[in-house]
Amino acid sequence: MDRSILMDKVNAQLSEQLVGKRLIENVYNKNGLLIMKSQTILNRIHVQNFLAHRIDTAELNIETIGPFGKPSSLQLSQEMDEAVAVVRDVFNEVLNSKKLPLTEIRKSVIPLILKTVEQENVFEVFAALQEKDDYLYRHSIAVGTISALIGRQLGYNEIDLLQLTMAAVLHDIGKLYIAPELLSKPDKLTTAEFEIMKRHTILGYELVKKTIGTSSRQALVVLQHHERVDGTGYPLGLIGDQIDHFSRIVAVADVFHAMTSRREYRNPFPFYEVLMQMEQNAFGILDPTIIRILINKIMQTMIGFEVILTDGRQGTIVLINPYDGTHPLIHIDDNFEDLSKNNSLQIQQILL
Repeated sequence: MDRSILMDKVNAQLSEQLVGKRLIENVYNKNGLLIMKSQTILNRIHVQNFLAHRIDTAELNIETIGPFGKPSSLQLSQEMDEAVAVVRDVFNEVLNSKKLPLTEIRKSVIPLILKTVEQENVFEVFAALQEKDDYLYRHSIAVGTISALIGRQLGYNEIDLLQLTMAAVLHDIGKLYIAPELLSKPDKLTTAEFEIMKRHTILGYELVKKTIGTSSRQALVVLQHHERVDGTGYPLGLIGDQIDHFSRIVAVADVFHAMTSRREYRNPFPFYEVLMQMEQNAFGILDPTIIRILINKIMQTMIGFEVILTDGRQGTIVLINPYDGTHPLIHIDDNFEDLSKNNSLQIQQILL
């Protein structure tokens, strides 16, 4: 085989294995020269650099990260950690006292979410919340943020936005009553286990409904957030307009964040696959209008962001196609790549 063809094949294989991963340790060549720093998110140029320096890539200490890269705002990351701690304390109080104290969530978590949405800083939030453990608490805040973003795009007034955001933060609270080993089980749930898992909607509904200071609509969101508009959801198998509009928003937000998050049993999906699977109803038929609002807003927010493509190249989003929002125009070096005209190329990761 021609040497250049062989090198292209090796390069392609390494790109597939390494692009989008993050270095945990510095990388040095055989002479002890630092060629790449810890925390670098790898792209195709980095892979070529490894080959040029004859670095044994099998020895690299790397980790898989989510589709939003690493948060660049230390302040926001710290604020999110504090919000997660509040949610954790509130949820722990539920387990200890069987009561749901809402004051701290209202005082610190909800204002932070709404401020973030107002500043359109959602990617930083996603990055901060995908970085660490405590999935249930981080997921609650992320779903609250995404739901608030959608509500704002729909023109909700302040009262409805506050009510929606609180409902979204509480949507999975019933999982406190589900065994942790079931929540993190790496294999597919058995029929009996899935029946137990489905009860988190009812258990959460009962808790929120009897809590002073919550509304019946917020309790309804907790009950309905796994319903699907074609009747394939649970616990009641509701159809279309039988599902509250808040619940349909939270269902979309729930699926989006779950797919972009690392779990004990799987790595996060690449960004393009999240969008594709949501559009193709891979997780049941969600409200298509709400999906479109979320995707359009996310893509518009991405103008000016650097991204890594599925072929390992790195570029900047410069234009969103109004007829095909998930396939923007990318500026790469001195050229432009129109993803709407190249179905084989997608956005792998967003760099912050």
